[in-house]
Amino acid sequence: MSAQTNPHRALVLDETRKYHQDIQGDGTFVPGVTEIWPSGAVLDADDRAALVEAALDLRIAAGPASRKFESQFARRLQRRKAHLTNSGSSANLLALTALTSHVLEDRRLRPGDEVITVAAGFPTTVNPIVQNGLVPVFIDVELGTYNTTADRVAEAIGPKTRGIMIAHALGNPFEVAEVAELAKQHGLFFVEDNCDAVGSLYQGKPTGTFGDLTTVSFYPAHHITMGEGGCVLTSDLKLARVVESLRDWGRDCWCEPGKSNTCLKRFEHQMGRLPKGYDHKYIFSHIGYNLKATDLQAALGLTQLAKVDGFTEARRRNWQRLRDGLDAVPHLVLPEATPGSEPSWFGFVITVDPQAPFSRAALVDFLEGRKIGTRRLFSGNLTRQPAYADREHRVVRSLANSDLITDQTFWVGVYPGLSEEMLDYVIASVKEFVEAHK
Repeated sequence: MSAQTNPHRALVLDETRKYHQDIQGDGTFVPGVTEIWPSGAVLDADDRAALVEAALDLRIAAGPASRKFESQFARRLQRRKAHLTNSGSSANLLALTALTSHVLEDRRLRPGDEVITVAAGFPTTVNPIVQNGLVPVFIDVELGTYNTTADRVAEAIGPKTRGIMIAHALGNPFEVAEVAELAKQHGLFFVEDNCDAVGSLYQGKPTGTFGDLTTVSFYPAHHITMGEGGCVLTSDLKLARVVESLRDWGRDCWCEPGKSNTCLKRFEHQMGRLPKGYDHKYIFSHIGYNLKATDLQAALGLTQLAKVDGFTEARRRNWQRLRDGLDAVPHLVLPEATPGSEPSWFGFVITVDPQAPFSRAALVDFLEGRKIGTRRLFSGNLTRQPAYADREHRVVRSLANSDLITDQTFWVGVYPGLSEEMLDYVIASVKEFVEAHK
């Protein structure tokens, strides 16, 4: 009897689904008592069963589910190759580090080269630049979209510029087609950080399809989740091979775990100063690490991937409900989609006008007191963060909007786990606070 037809297995999975239903609350929302989270995973009985099934198979390392997810996700994002990682941060590190590889010969990024990025972003978009001895070039963003523009990128290109690495802000695409064209014209590498924007479109194309390399995160706050996890995608097979090596300890070998001699030349290679015939499974051509994900994570990712279209629809619907409900409220700068885009929103951003008769902090405190979760727009102006105080960088023109974001901006949730009743309570609470502070 195979494991797949084992009656005990079927019973466990059936009971798992029943257990999931048993522990669900009644869904009653109590204003001011029930937490309204800014982000979170939406998990159902199929997700729970997928995790248990992978555990029953003891798929504790990368395996069939990982390969299946990589194939399906690459197809969805219209890339030739996808490599699962243990986090979106690791995905960013792998993508940028791949561009320093010796296999790129004269095109490789070298210490001192510049990479253009934005000041008002998440640190792990910038950290790989610093960690590889490269110089981040910070540019400002626009209020409303919270993205930079192609014009700002073009102005930042200098004689040492070799790359661009920018994230879509809270699911709102930046002018990614125009930036990709700039990169092509100037011979620059382009890493598209799509961690917050799975499901978004720009000029009718999915975000994540424009860069030389694309990164995604599967942390619970993101559009689909594996608990932890991330992915690097590319259509450049040379870059894909480098990413795989860096992710898999730096090995030159491409055998799947548990397999040997896929190349049929395992003991025939001669590389570096090693003796001819040294075991190819233990030849290391890059300074790498083990940054792989597991089949437990991939099993969850597969069930989540089947729901991504519904999640995207819910995010857009929730964002629009907040946008319509707060449209006439004074003293607030409300978010706007980048022209030509259809965002799969990560959050709803609000900037308090500096001339308002109340502070951002006071509004946030009021909302938090009502169990409405808020978050800052990540780092604010990264150049003001202590971690970057003594790091070499270049700033192009003013970062005035990034400074304003640091002082005046926050966001609330739009993720699919929020009900209309919750969103209406957020709207009513903001209106009540502003009305009381005229």
